[in-house]
Amino acid sequence: MRVRSSLRTAIVLACAQLGLAGVGLAEDVPQKPGDEPAVEESRNFGPGYYNAPVISLLSNNGEGWDLGEELFGKDSAWDIGGWAQMSTYTNSDGLFNRHPNGFRPQQMWLYIEKKADGSKGLDAGFRIDAMYGTDAADTQSFGNNFGRWDFSDAFTKGFYGFALPQVYGELAYKDFSVKGGHFYTPLGYEVVPATGNFFFSHAFTMYNSEPFTHTGVLGTYSGIENLTLYAGYTLGWDTGFDRNRGGSNAIGGFSYSPLEWVTATYLMTLGDLGWRGEGYSHSIVLDTTPFEDFKFVLLSDLTQVEDQAGIGGNFNSGGIANYMIYQIMDEIGVGTRAEYWQLNGVDYYEVTGGINFKPLPNLIVRPEGRYQWGPGSTASANNPAGLPVNTGIFGVDVIVTF
Repeated sequence: MRVRSSLRTAIVLACAQLGLAGVGLAEDVPQKPGDEPAVEESRNFGPGYYNAPVISLLSNNGEGWDLGEELFGKDSAWDIGGWAQMSTYTNSDGLFNRHPNGFRPQQMWLYIEKKADGSKGLDAGFRIDAMYGTDAADTQSFGNNFGRWDFSDAFTKGFYGFALPQVYGELAYKDFSVKGGHFYTPLGYEVVPATGNFFFSHAFTMYNSEPFTHTGVLGTYSGIENLTLYAGYTLGWDTGFDRNRGGSNAIGGFSYSPLEWVTATYLMTLGDLGWRGEGYSHSIVLDTTPFEDFKFVLLSDLTQVEDQAGIGGNFNSGGIANYMIYQIMDEIGVGTRAEYWQLNGVDYYEVTGGINFKPLPNLIVRPEGRYQWGPGSTASANNPAGLPVNTGIFGVDVIVTF
């Protein structure tokens, strides 16, 4: 492994001394196979792997199948695609994975978009996402008044359901773009789509201390070297074309890359966050690549609000999570996540280790082991988040992209 500088070595050594070092992290699972370079023969399972007749057919000669490219061409601004995610796990983590001991559809996803490209002048685009599965309840606009948009009986079928997590339009002109409608939050490191994360499970802080979606407008400016600015206005957290409890908040921040291998991002929401209450939240992400094929990410979240969900009381939470990913070869990556999260003065912890196994460009398997602990039992009065604690969990999911 090639060291790029002594400063990067110092970062990793410092993490090890804190007891956070692990086997590392691989790169995030791409949303579409076309986002990756072609497979290098020298880094795959062996000479001729993608030349085997069955493997060649299933993998499109190692290039992967891409529905958008098939329909619109590789360089088109139009795209359509999605993925199917099936999963099983031994115990509930109290977050997205709350239905153990079954092999279930978690995210059956389809999207269509037209990218807004402002490089040659004013251009317009849009994106629409739709999904079905056990993640629907956490992907719907649960910050709405009930019965609005996809937060309704019609979209819920037991612990399965449907959701429309993104429907927005976008305008772009040179280094400036603005989207308006219903869209994913830019805050945090982990995302709702399964294809955007290394790990199958999620961090406490992502699930509890960050919004998932917004309805409003968000502008982005990238005309300053190594710096991207964000500013906008939304109708609280997790709303879909609705305003619950007078949600009205600013959203903004920046992303800065002082070095080629380092990116620091600060994003915040401030004001009436709707169902969450009135207050302030931020996420700070330090994303580094100190070694070749090795990624280290540090996330820090803070959320402080009053009068949460209209029932009174404060929701003061904060957390730190670190991720290490090492890409052993094109088809195999290993990673760890170690996290500390606090809610109203009560501490929770979790550690996760996982593997990303990608035998085909359109197929990924993500086995992982997780242990989470905290105060007392789930029913205990000193467990304000109501999370399963002192619990070991083994889980695996399979994702097919198209």
